[in-house]
Amino acid sequence: MPVIPGAEPYRHDGGEVGVLLCHGFTGSPQSLRPWAEHLAAHGLSVSLPLLPGHGTRWEDLRATGWQDWYAHLDRELWQLSERCERVFVAGLSMGGALALRLAARHGERVAGVVVVNPANRLHGLAAHALPVVRHLVRSTKGIASDIAKDATTELGYDRVPLHAAHSLRQFLRLVDGELPQVTQPLLLLRSAVDHVVPAADSARVLSRVSSTDVTESVLEQSYHVATLDHDADRIVEESLAFIGRLAPRVGEEGTAPVG
Repeated sequence: MPVIPGAEPYRHDGGEVGVLLCHGFTGSPQSLRPWAEHLAAHGLSVSLPLLPGHGTRWEDLRATGWQDWYAHLDRELWQLSERCERVFVAGLSMGGALALRLAARHGERVAGVVVVNPANRLHGLAAHALPVVRHLVRSTKGIASDIAKDATTELGYDRVPLHAAHSLRQFLRLVDGELPQVTQPLLLLRSAVDHVVPAADSARVLSRVSSTDVTESVLEQSYHVATLDHDADRIVEESLAFIGRLAPRVGEEGTAPVG
């Protein structure tokens, strides 16, 4: 199936500091594209891949699982590491969970982690019923475009395939068990109002990681897809400051301002 226009992956070969960006469940690189382009404009090498099953039609996602999504990002991390001296991982929602697992599994290969509204578990009674219900019901309503900003839309599926949701639930439980292995500096940005991922997920992440360099930032004006919302510029600024503190040469090759 052809990729939805605007949902294509993005890559920029910049300097010796790289950032791997991970989009969310049923979403696409479009949700992180402005962030990626700002990082690239400041001289960083950037990889923003399209995860398997995403960016086409929801039926394609039904045939994939967390192993596919994670393996794709794992390969991207290795490729970015071959070109860059230091690599950071970042992600939104499920992409945040994927970034945290990359950090847990790769240790010193990952210099730092930036997550926005990271998912830690699927909530509610429906989540517990997924092992059975997924065989009876193919999909449920979508979760895309939880955005406070008017006239702003996320390119995401309008349906959630339950087979994939079940795989996501398994993955989040796996990641939760691996969070103590995350030791890298961590910047966590969460929205004060989020209709997809509750604040409890961010609190759980912060309580479980072993990182000693941790910054939490509350985004007061945005909903779940904060990277396209009123606080998008703030996410760019804080992530650049975070990366620049840990990799001081960041910005020397950049030519475009933030904003």
